[in-house]
Amino acid sequence: MSVPQSEVLQVELIASDGEDTSKGCIALVTINRPNKLNALNSDVMDSIKKMCMWVESEDSVRCVIITGAQPLPPAEGKRAKPNAFVAGADITEFVGKNSEEIKIQFTDNGVEAIWSLSKPTIAMVDGFALGGGCEVACSCDIRIASTRSKFGTPEINLGLIPGYGATQRLMKLIGYGKTMELVMTGEMVGAEEANRIGLVNHVVSPEELLDFTMNMAKIISSKSSNTLAVAKSTIRTSLEVGLEEGVAIEADAFAGLFDSEDKEIGVQAFLNRETPKWKHK
Repeated sequence: MSVPQSEVLQVELIASDGEDTSKGCIALVTINRPNKLNALNSDVMDSIKKMCMWVESEDSVRCVIITGAQPLPPAEGKRAKPNAFVAGADITEFVGKNSEEIKIQFTDNGVEAIWSLSKPTIAMVDGFALGGGCEVACSCDIRIASTRSKFGTPEINLGLIPGYGATQRLMKLIGYGKTMELVMTGEMVGAEEANRIGLVNHVVSPEELLDFTMNMAKIISSKSSNTLAVAKSTIRTSLEVGLEEGVAIEADAFAGLFDSEDKEIGVQAFLNRETPKWKHK
């Protein structure tokens, strides 16, 4: 299995059940620019897009976890850098850009590639998730944060607004008022407050973060990949259509699964008190 790797994006495959990654694995994706607090630049975005294309084409990948590299040990006499998931976009790439150039960069990007994945995604956040980092987290299906994490959209302080979808995705996650507050003040919220307002699903200690996230990924990976894709697609429709149309779409998706092999496997396993052995796993 040829795994896409780059200097700024590392991918580790972890078997979801047992030791054979070819029979099902979790892709642990690490944005690797620790000296820049894992800030998003064009290299990172290109690498994320390539990774997402690979994930879609690789049947063995059941779930994707996205995280940021841990800070490097400080040089002698220097202060250690803080932990960061992604501390934002690399502002140096904004210099001299006009509206046409920047629109291309912000339309065809890695955040949208993550959002468009058909497979389950989890943001494992340890530290700052600011600006583009908050948007990467929002593009994932589930967010798990350490207690030292902080979230925010400080673009207003640059005379800008979020450009990777946060004005829309934050709205769906935390509502109109809180989105207005975060975007207009540029202030950060801690992990517990992020959990309270619905921005993150769980908050755990830094020491527990990896095990907690991996356990959830393994639970998700144990389900039928076909059913997971249908579930994700169906839930996503609620972001685009009204309740009545959404319920009708759900009914069609639910009925369609009755023609799948995994439905029969799951029902029979339940009746026989066995663990299902999915056809699409």
